Amino acid sequence: MSVSQRIAAPDDTPPPAITSVAPDVIARLEVVLADERARLAAVDPTLVPLADAVASLVLGGGKRLRPAFCHWGFVLAGGDPDDAPLLVDICAALELLHGFALIHDDVMDGSSTRRGRDAAHVHFANLHQAADWRGEPRRFGEGMAIVAGDYAAVLADRMIDPAPAHVRAVWTELQIEIAAGQFLDLLHAANADGGVEASRRIARLKSGRYTVERPLHLGVALADGPDDLVAALGRFGRPLGEAFQLRDDLLGAFGDSAETGKPVGDDLREGKPTALLAMARARADADEAAILAMVGRADLSTDDIASVRDVLRATGAADATEALIGALAEEAGAALDALDGTAPAQGLEALRQLTQYVIWRAH
Repeated sequence: MSVSQRIAAPDDTPPPAITSVAPDVIARLEVVLADERARLAAVDPTLVPLADAVASLVLGGGKRLRPAFCHWGFVLAGGDPDDAPLLVDICAALELLHGFALIHDDVMDGSSTRRGRDAAHVHFANLHQAADWRGEPRRFGEGMAIVAGDYAAVLADRMIDPAPAHVRAVWTELQIEIAAGQFLDLLHAANADGGVEASRRIARLKSGRYTVERPLHLGVALADGPDDLVAALGRFGRPLGEAFQLRDDLLGAFGDSAETGKPVGDDLREGKPTALLAMARARADADEAAILAMVGRADLSTDDIASVRDVLRATGAADATEALIGALAEEAGAALDALDGTAPAQGLEALRQLTQYVIWRAH
């Protein structure tokens, strides 16, 4: 049965593959972050906003996809999640690392909101302005957010530190890939020089690998799973991770801000080098190209964004992106099907649920 047949209709409800994993991870994060808050308060009470900024983001929502993929990678490798306390810590570390990436990403992209709240740099800038402190509120806010992101990353590293060396090696690769993807994202947004393939490479590095493939590999490594399973889950995780980012690109252009928690159109104002935009540029006529040339302007109006959206549709780029997501989902599904009979059925069913959620989510 193909993935398109298994996925009958869009459904943004988190599946059991997530809801059975997330509560333990959230509970662990609550304890760790509360302990950190108390520790910082004992050093200096004015450090509390640092702890609160990280806790607000990490505990304030999110899909919890990365812990789910890590958990089920561990199960597929024969691990017993009921006898693996370190598994929960690694899953929690993934959420903290994601918090770091989001905080820094919002600074670099100039995004004003995250998960329906002020982004960290906006929150700190508002504090500065309300207190009438010296200096520029924007610079203060961005500096404090960078520190908060660094703090989240250090907490993540501390949680994964007790893991065996081969698990930490996967973690290091994951971190390098995040940095490389973000570097390319900023570079191509600035020089507007990225075609479709470059945009897809960014999607794979910046988001795809660290959302799906590497969390799976962390779970397998913790369970001392075989190399052939690592390779098989790579064949599943790479296309699904890219599909995840392509869905993000569509949501960034066409989504509902009430669902995504971010202003829709921000990707267009930032000039993000998405495959969606690259396909539209490759297909545009002269008039459409002139409209697309507005992308990357911070002052894009609501009407401007509507015009760009019209071009994304008229060129067929939006439909082509949907078709590419479908093809990548089929590729991921075929890789899963190849594991039937050789891996725990519960783990495979969980990955099928996660595939559906990744493809059809609305935020």
